[in-house]
Amino acid sequence: MAGNTDGTDAVETTGGTRHSALVVGGTGIAGRALCRELVAQGWRTAGLSRREAAPQDGVEALRADLTDAESVRTALAGRSFTHVFVTAWSRRPTEAENISVNAAMVRNVLDAAGRAGTLRHVALVTGLKHYLGPFEAYGTGATRDTPFHEDEPRLDAPNFYYAQEDELWAAAERQGFSWSVHRSHTIIGHAVGNAMNMGQTLAAQAALCRAEGRPFVFPGNETQWNGITDMTDAGLLARQMIWAATTEGLPGQAYNTANGDVFRWRWMWPRIAGLLGVEPEGYAGRPRPLEEQMAGKEDLWRGLTEREGLAEPDLARVASWWHTDSDLNRPVECFTDMARSRRAGFTDHVDTLASFAALFDTLRSERVIPAA
Repeated sequence: MAGNTDGTDAVETTGGTRHSALVVGGTGIAGRALCRELVAQGWRTAGLSRREAAPQDGVEALRADLTDAESVRTALAGRSFTHVFVTAWSRRPTEAENISVNAAMVRNVLDAAGRAGTLRHVALVTGLKHYLGPFEAYGTGATRDTPFHEDEPRLDAPNFYYAQEDELWAAAERQGFSWSVHRSHTIIGHAVGNAMNMGQTLAAQAALCRAEGRPFVFPGNETQWNGITDMTDAGLLARQMIWAATTEGLPGQAYNTANGDVFRWRWMWPRIAGLLGVEPEGYAGRPRPLEEQMAGKEDLWRGLTEREGLAEPDLARVASWWHTDSDLNRPVECFTDMARSRRAGFTDHVDTLASFAALFDTLRSERVIPAA
């Protein structure tokens, strides 16, 4: 049996059958990192997504509209998997629509993937909106106290994460597979075209600030500037998901997923600025959202792309101003307790500043942002 350093099976199950993974959302910020980790560990890996992206070595690319049950069944016809990792979601205008669409996506995938009768484990990525509430009332109503703990009851508000969990549990009951839920904080990783990508967004902000000779202005509020927070490296999330999927005897439950360190943005901001070669400017009496700071910068980015030979001229595919503004303007402090997975044996951790530095190096090497 092949294995890796944390004792989980890397190539074969205990019965001698090779692990085969379906990564739903394989082109996204979490899915790309997960595909890379699975291939490195010797898994047969397929990525399922709606859009095309740059191919990944060792990953079979499958295309489907996850909201369309027939499209998913067609894409998965004749294929079998031992593990499914759900990292995809679709943002809609209202939470009622979020619930309907995202629950259907999970249901469609598990109905289609479960037909072969080979599923052993399904892992679902959600996030801290489990504790903070949905986008419509993000951090504005009743929220849980920090650090967030997995055993706290659900908030009394509609939430598409809850609907996704309910679909997962119902399918597990019908099909007999084990399951895990992974509640990540803001993910640091690389995926052009991803709708929620703070690290890449800050790198684009810095590139535009350098081009105009302007300071790198913190877009958030005083609570986030001074409060404690944490983040999630995409590689660490991938490793936790694989650990939960392959460690025998774990109960079906949720795991918070964060790097293991905490920080304040007033400490982190100047250090990120140093990595990106810009002059930092912190909180100064009011939020200065990126949607305002970066309004109308599309042509500037396009010109920067031509001058520097960058890979993506469409600024909207590189930066998600709205998402970073949302994270950095929460009215509450936000960080998680990691004791549950540590007690169970997952002790991996990542230095958040080092995670940012590694991402920026990757973005430069792939010509997403200019060289420093």
